[in-house]
Amino acid sequence: MATTANAATTTPGSAIARNEVKPQSQKPIYTRFSQQEMHACKPLMTPARIVAVFMTVGVVFIPIGIATLLASTSVVELVDHYGHACLDNSAAQVNQSLRTREERISFIKNPSNPKNCTRTIRILKLMKQPIYMYYEITNFHQNHHRYVKSKSEPQLQGQQASPEQLKICAPEDSVGGQPVIPCGLVAWSFFNDTYSLALNNGTSVPVNKKGIAWKSDMDKVSSTVYASNFQNNNPSAYIGGGKLPVDSPLRDNEDLWVWMRPAALSKFRKLWGRIERDLYPGDELQVNIQNVYNCFSFNGQKKLVLSTTSWMGGKNNFVGTAYLTIGLLCVALAIGFFFMYYSHPRPLGNTKQFSWNNEKQVKQRGFQSTQPRTILR
Repeated sequence: MATTANAATTTPGSAIARNEVKPQSQKPIYTRFSQQEMHACKPLMTPARIVAVFMTVGVVFIPIGIATLLASTSVVELVDHYGHACLDNSAAQVNQSLRTREERISFIKNPSNPKNCTRTIRILKLMKQPIYMYYEITNFHQNHHRYVKSKSEPQLQGQQASPEQLKICAPEDSVGGQPVIPCGLVAWSFFNDTYSLALNNGTSVPVNKKGIAWKSDMDKVSSTVYASNFQNNNPSAYIGGGKLPVDSPLRDNEDLWVWMRPAALSKFRKLWGRIERDLYPGDELQVNIQNVYNCFSFNGQKKLVLSTTSWMGGKNNFVGTAYLTIGLLCVALAIGFFFMYYSHPRPLGNTKQFSWNNEKQVKQRGFQSTQPRTILR
């Protein structure tokens, strides 16, 4: 009986011992990568190497800066500030004098006032085709978050947009319960000045307006979408910009999609067309402008820009100037460090005494030898 009792008392204890769960180890799996024991490049930046690095950067950057500056200066660019000048000429035709901003806004909003204007641009240098025509606007913040979002992508893709989806286009979302197509402030503020060109001898200069919009932007628009209830087409509505034809798909209007791509800055240029003929020095280009876009409400200016291109694009002196400045600065620093080192040399320590170069010290210290030791003289 005693033996049985002892067996009964010891059996539960042994069962508990067998069922004990050992705590899991938190030690990570050892790899040379996780323990940062991989071979690494640890260059010692001596004065000679520093001088070589600066000199190399300078030698590379200076030719790049010169090449980009030469390419930029080869671009011929003509800019005509026509906004205020054309409005003053139109006002003079009806014996009016526009002295205040309010008078200018009232004049350009009145559809009965003359808006036609002729500007003369003199060609001073040879401009080889293609010559790009841009309109430039200042103080227009197309990058404002509410303005950028003020359009309906589902609507432009030919889908039936619900009133909830069109709320983002307010206040240009619907009229009389019917949706505005295209809705939103971006389309409503569509730029609508037009230009026609001719030489001083009466020869017409055609402007190619095909292929001025990004294909990726036009591919997002369905060919079945037509303008409907568009406020700029209604003379009694508050006009924001240009009209849109109701008998042709919106996808075919490349001027609209050039405008619908928002600009990053408040001063921007947008492509209006291409002149596919050369213009020679001494030519006088007569530009007939329909000056109807109201830029005075936001204190902006309008400009017409004619520009050629080079292998690096349009006229941009900043890139070449930046490369040239950094290159010359690096060369100057390299020369300065060179004379400083050789006029006041400072001997370096023995690099063989670094811990990672001394296997004996590494074995003695083990994991404690993680900091390099430099012996200076």
